[in-house]
Amino acid sequence: MTTCNQMTTQGKDKTRLRIAIQKSGRLTEDTLKLFRSSGIKITSNKDHLLSHAENLPLDVLRVRDDDIPGLVMDRVVDWGIVGQNVLEETTMQRDSEGLYTGYNEVLKLNFGDCRLSVAIPTEQEWQGLSSLEGKKIATTYPHLLKRVLKKNGISFKAVLLTGSVEVAPRAGLADAICDLVCTGATLQSNGLKEVETIFESKAVLISRDQELYPEKKKTADLLIERFKGVMSAAESRYIMMNAPKNRLEEIRAILPGAENPSIIELEGNKERVALHVVSREKLFWETLEQLKSLGATSILVVPIEKMLG
Repeated sequence: MTTCNQMTTQGKDKTRLRIAIQKSGRLTEDTLKLFRSSGIKITSNKDHLLSHAENLPLDVLRVRDDDIPGLVMDRVVDWGIVGQNVLEETTMQRDSEGLYTGYNEVLKLNFGDCRLSVAIPTEQEWQGLSSLEGKKIATTYPHLLKRVLKKNGISFKAVLLTGSVEVAPRAGLADAICDLVCTGATLQSNGLKEVETIFESKAVLISRDQELYPEKKKTADLLIERFKGVMSAAESRYIMMNAPKNRLEEIRAILPGAENPSIIELEGNKERVALHVVSREKLFWETLEQLKSLGATSILVVPIEKMLG
C-alpha cells in the first residue's frame, strides 16, 4: 500500500509525469483502454491509490472524478483526465470560493460523451425553461444549472444530491431534475422525460498551468502523440478495392475523410486498378453500395489498431 510519505516523495520527483484518473465510474474503463492502446503498462491493481507505469516514467493517481480538477489546479498532479461537466462545475465552485482555477486543456478525448439535461415527470407539460420558474430542481451540478437559468431570468431552488438524482421527483424531493444523460433509459424507468439539454460533455485531458520539467515534458509529448494516434486509428478505416480507372475521381469523391489513395496497377488488366486509402470518417453501407454501383469490386474495410502521422 502506498503511504502519504511515499506520495509526497513522488510528488517532488522532477522526472516522473503524474496523472490523475477516475478510480471508478463511466470514464474509468475507456481511460484504461486508452492507456493500454498507447502502450502504457500499469503496475498494481485498481484498488491502489497510486500506480506506476512499468515502461515509462509515469505515475497514475486513482481518485474520485470530482477531485481531479482540484488536483490539477492545486498542482498536485501534472495531468488529469476528467469529464467537461465535472471540470466546468468544479471551476465555477472553486471560483465562488476564491480558490485558484488555472489549468490548460491539452486534448479532447474521443470518449465520455454525455449531456447535462433537465428532466420532468412524463405527465407534465413542458413549455421551455420558463416551466421551471419557482420549482425545486434536484441536481449534482448546481453551478451549471444556475448559470443557464440565471441567464434566462428564472428563479428556482436547487436540491443538491450526489447520487440517485432521478428518484427525487417520485420521492417528493423535487419537481424536476438536472442530471447527466447518456441513453435516457434510466429517466424512462423512473417516469421522467428529457426536455432540455443545458451542457454537452466529453472526456478531456487537462494539465497544470505551469511549465513541465524537461524530463516530464519529454514523456508528455510522447504520450500526446500516442493518444492522438490511438484516437485517429479508432475513427479511421483502411479501405481496399479494385476499381475502374475511368471512375476513380467519382469514387474518391464519395469516400468520407479520405487521404490521397495508393493506386496499384492490376496485372493483366489495364482498365482497372487496386485502390488503397485511409478514411478518417465512418463508412456506412450506403457508401459501400455507391462504390459498388461505380464498378468497384472486392471492397474491404479494415479497422486500424494504431496510426501515427
